[in-house]
Amino acid sequence: MKFTEMLNERWQNAGSMLCVGLDPNPTRFPHELAGRSTAIYDFCCGIVDATADLVCAFKPQIAYFASCGAEAELTAIIEYIHTNYPKVPVILDAKRGDIGSTAEHYAREAFERFKADCVTLSPFMGFDTIKPYLAYEEKGAFILCRTSNPGGDDIQMLKVNGERIYERLARLAATEWNLSGELGLVVGATYPNELANVRRIAPNLPLLVPGIGAQGGDIHACVQAGQTANHTGMVINSGRAIIYASAEDEWKDAARKVAIATRDAIRVAAC
Repeated sequence: MKFTEMLNERWQNAGSMLCVGLDPNPTRFPHELAGRSTAIYDFCCGIVDATADLVCAFKPQIAYFASCGAEAELTAIIEYIHTNYPKVPVILDAKRGDIGSTAEHYAREAFERFKADCVTLSPFMGFDTIKPYLAYEEKGAFILCRTSNPGGDDIQMLKVNGERIYERLARLAATEWNLSGELGLVVGATYPNELANVRRIAPNLPLLVPGIGAQGGDIHACVQAGQTANHTGMVINSGRAIIYASAEDEWKDAARKVAIATRDAIRVAAC
């Protein structure tokens, strides 16, 4: 099944546009996992089990695993999701962006080694950094467009020939770059005006939207700006606010409660 088909199925059948980010930081793990050799795997799988029925996707951030030398755990966690929750897509947040054979190897890393359903990419070296990923016809890719961080203004808001850089990226992703039909865009919840503009330029592309929760983006404003005509189309990520809701014995229940509240707030905003 293609990535976009998986997303559409989750939006409809799970009634959710919530994505839970898997950003394992051992210094913030629950007390019961302290010193456990399998802590990263146990923590992430515990969060997955607590929230899988509430989400449209999971998004592991590769840097959190690589910095701990935990690539084997990342592989095992993605396999766990695919085995136990096969209808929930996995987005590998890697933000790769290189050319030629290097890009081909990064694509193999995401889709063959880790077996993710989708990957995040940086497009600032041009289309030849994107094209190798499109050879995997059923896999998705979210392209950085208008990111949630303040420093995004440095480049993304520059105007060239009457068009902002982020606007051009949105237009390219919606048209000539989208050879597989599996591209989407990363647009931060912290910029609802630009989010609405991206949705105008790319009315049907899925949007990966970070910036709610710990980053303070307004759920109602971002959903109103970014949803499609059928009140879906968004993958709204929350990581730290959910996965670190508690460090006590009830950490899974706490994560589930915050995930339910976040999903429900998204639902209300989409009405």
